[in-house]
Amino acid sequence: MSEVLETIEIETGERPDAAIVWLHGLGADGNDFVPIVRELDLPSELAVRFVFPHAPMIPVTLNSGYVMRAWYDISFDGVNKRPDNQGIRSSQAAIEQLIAREKTRGIPARRIVMAGFSQGGAVTLQTGLRHAERLAGLMVLSSYLPLGETLAAEGSPANADVPIFMAHGREDAVIAIDLAERSVEKLRELAYPVDWHEYPMQHSVCLEEIADISAWLKTVLS
Repeated sequence: MSEVLETIEIETGERPDAAIVWLHGLGADGNDFVPIVRELDLPSELAVRFVFPHAPMIPVTLNSGYVMRAWYDISFDGVNKRPDNQGIRSSQAAIEQLIAREKTRGIPARRIVMAGFSQGGAVTLQTGLRHAERLAGLMVLSSYLPLGETLAAEGSPANADVPIFMAHGREDAVIAIDLAERSVEKLRELAYPVDWHEYPMQHSVCLEEIADISAWLKTVLS
């Protein structure tokens, strides 16, 4: 088994009984979403362990082979950006290790939320929908469904009705909102319950979105 990813952890109370594994986007690291923990303003009685992993350092073809933190490589065929299958599945395996570690620390799968922004959101869907045990929910920000053509065959029955929060900016120039909308359509075709939100923003996170995330987390972790 490969080495477990390095992570940043924040606990909002003693003896957490829930965990949120939150994946950053391309070129960022685990620090990226740490400030949001306080902004979520979760109730004091909800003790949560936030786990922010650092993606591995790899060369990214789309960025001229520059080495940066990325969950998978992306190339460009002149028309489309193409994520690599092997890299996505490798990150899926790495995140499965983090979920397994939380379970060894006493947090059951049903109390674990997977979350991710951009590339991290893609890996969240890839991993969460295939995880063998029911999760608390999947939060997907400014992202899309990868490897959707294999989901019907590979999706776990345990997470066939897992709550999915998907949010996107209408002015996103990095991942166009129509790709996210097509992803939602595909998920709904497969009967996944998607809670869709869109905001007047670019490839980022806004205050209204944070408020909606907070409300959703309180619901799935209540």
